[in-house]
Amino acid sequence: MDRSPKFNQSRRAFLRRAATLSAAGVAAPWALNLAAIAEASAATATDYKALVCVFMYGGNDYANTLVPYDSDNYTRYQQLRPTLAYARADLAATALQPASDPRDSAGFAHQYALAPELSPLFPLFGSGQMAVLLNVGTLVQPTTKLQYTNKTAALPPKLFSHNDQQSFWQSSATEGATSGWGGRMGDLFEAGNGNATFTCVNVSGNAVYLSGKTAVQYQVSTTGSVPLNGIKTPLFGSAACSDALRNLTTQPRAHLLENEYNRVMQRSINANQVLSGSLASAPAITTAFPASNTLADQLKMVARMISVAGSLGIKRQVFFVSLNGFDTHDGLLTVHPGLLTKVASAMTAFYNATVELGVAGNVTTFTASDFGRTLSGNNDGSDHGWGSMHFVLGGAVNGNRYYGTAPVVASNGPDDVGQGRLLPTTSVDQYGATLGKWMGMSDSDLLTVLPSLANYNLSSRTLGFV
Repeated sequence: MDRSPKFNQSRRAFLRRAATLSAAGVAAPWALNLAAIAEASAATATDYKALVCVFMYGGNDYANTLVPYDSDNYTRYQQLRPTLAYARADLAATALQPASDPRDSAGFAHQYALAPELSPLFPLFGSGQMAVLLNVGTLVQPTTKLQYTNKTAALPPKLFSHNDQQSFWQSSATEGATSGWGGRMGDLFEAGNGNATFTCVNVSGNAVYLSGKTAVQYQVSTTGSVPLNGIKTPLFGSAACSDALRNLTTQPRAHLLENEYNRVMQRSINANQVLSGSLASAPAITTAFPASNTLADQLKMVARMISVAGSLGIKRQVFFVSLNGFDTHDGLLTVHPGLLTKVASAMTAFYNATVELGVAGNVTTFTASDFGRTLSGNNDGSDHGWGSMHFVLGGAVNGNRYYGTAPVVASNGPDDVGQGRLLPTTSVDQYGATLGKWMGMSDSDLLTVLPSLANYNLSSRTLGFV
């Protein structure tokens, strides 16, 4: 049963997390080993690097994001979604022209165009700051269609389910997971950061992606850190009341959960003071961010935090931002273009802000989503799918290129499992490992963060897009 993609915490999930806290003492030797790995991974870093995950909640429609453009494949695309397809003439201005076209498993070349609403990203692809990842999705191991059909390969649990595939994308485990691969990266990086609190930063609420084994995601709003109002300003006009509230919510307790709550509160109060002070003296960002765009608001906050990373002594950061609304069973032609407009304008403004700050080569932004959607339409929408197309953007990106294998445009064809649900040919683990390698992680670090990566040959574990 689908629930809201914005992180409804079930009783079951709460109990699992509580059990994890109670096991902290047992896990201490493992945590110490992880800290030793972190010393090697990040403590000696002299530069700054940041990853920014842009998550599109609901399952982005891949076919109306990266559109088949060569004559043969466009015809197939149009035939499979006659009421949903872009007119080919409307795609001419955003037809991508890399040095070489991607090929499918049979060796045939494909051409693609960005959806017209993604036109702000078009020049960034052409100038080499953006790359396209083809047919990326959740996998446990490399899987062929025959293995899928015969059920001879391990598969992600509960395929096509929003909650479970969001979780598997972010954590390599089903709903209820207690850590994600962004947070596990944070485990390795936080020892090398001057202020470890700001290693994993979420500007959209909460996500398992940024939860580590030891690293704790720090949540901020689009305007900055979230203070405890009764401490920020005198409670009932009384400084004594504020002091009493501070003591009540921060003093050590004998009860495990009470003590953990107060420890988190103290961390929050301290972090608010540090971050508020740093942002108050941060350089002004003159890059224009689009108005009435929640994703742009989040990314502007990320840019502001990056601008003060040096003053906080931070060498490595992982950020998470998101946009809802991509579950387009209905109204694809009316809803999806507006969503893509927000994504493109927000990501472009953010990239321009990193250029302004002089850190474009130190920040890599990448897109993610629950899953792709079906190529075959259902009236005015599309259904839950699997593999999808994604973008990586930044000054360090080896852009103007495609990475991965182009899927054959067909329903029930060689690259899908029905209705144009793409069977991924590139795994989230390979996607994440490439980003992790750029951040400075060793091969053994990558296996700690992305355990299913061990199911891939060493030569194929990273993709070289950054």
